Amino acid sequence: MCDMTRRDMLLAALVATAWGFNFVVIVWGMAGIAPLFFVAVRFVVVALAAFVVPRPLASVRTVLGVGAFMSLGQFCLLYTSIALGLQPGLAALLLQAQVVLTVIVAAVALREPPSALQTAGVLVGSLGLAVVALGRGGDAPALAVALCLLAALSWAVGNVISRKAGPVAPAHRLGALSLTVWSSLVVPLPALALSLLIDGPQALADSIGAFGWRPILSTLYTAGLSTLAGYAIFNGLLAQPLGLRGPLGAARPCRRDGPRCSVAGSVPEPVGDDRRGRAGGRGVDRQPAWSAYAGQLRC
Repeated sequence: MCDMTRRDMLLAALVATAWGFNFVVIVWGMAGIAPLFFVAVRFVVVALAAFVVPRPLASVRTVLGVGAFMSLGQFCLLYTSIALGLQPGLAALLLQAQVVLTVIVAAVALREPPSALQTAGVLVGSLGLAVVALGRGGDAPALAVALCLLAALSWAVGNVISRKAGPVAPAHRLGALSLTVWSSLVVPLPALALSLLIDGPQALADSIGAFGWRPILSTLYTAGLSTLAGYAIFNGLLAQPLGLRGPLGAARPCRRDGPRCSVAGSVPEPVGDDRRGRAGGRGVDRQPAWSAYAGQLRC
């Protein structure tokens, strides 16, 4: 086990806090905005970083694949599920089905099956995820839940594509962000086209007209603080010895429910309680896909 410095602990806490508020901030800023248009705007802001972040050491096919699944697919489905009424806390929980789905996709696509002990751990974790989700999401719209699970599947496929590409970060202080930033170039035009097709021209025009200070602040938070700053810090921490990763991962349950409770005025409820909150890095290494990505959160 490695010793975390005070600086590392503060940085880990900062990232955990920023990511914990992410789902609440999305809901807060998306009111009156078409979800797919909101996704397009977010990734336009992320893509602007391509002017300063070097290109990844990956093929165009890899960049397109990661962008299509880990960015476009995941976030279009996630934002749509939230727009359909899925609670932010439940969305954050369901999205973690990507852990199990990454194991399955990696086993099929990369022929990297986990060991028996690891399989047992995934099954136990999946059971716990299902119990909590059923206890908290009894009144969640079925379509919204399905879309969020599809978002988790899209994330899992993106994980495996990224894993298969191997190391992609060039020797540059911003290199760890390269695949995140450059794959975001895939998102804006398709997301905008989907918004036009699904929401319609009038809804798109209304969204542009309603894009006031709340959507702007929400976009700056999700794109600037959560994605760019968050992944710059997170990938830097992942470059440390493996012992450092556990404490950062341990903060994840707190960072999803804590902000939802403090902002929404709700409290964590036991499974079966019918009170529900209504608030609204890819660090690439040579470990197996189930290990390298199962604990990472992209939000």
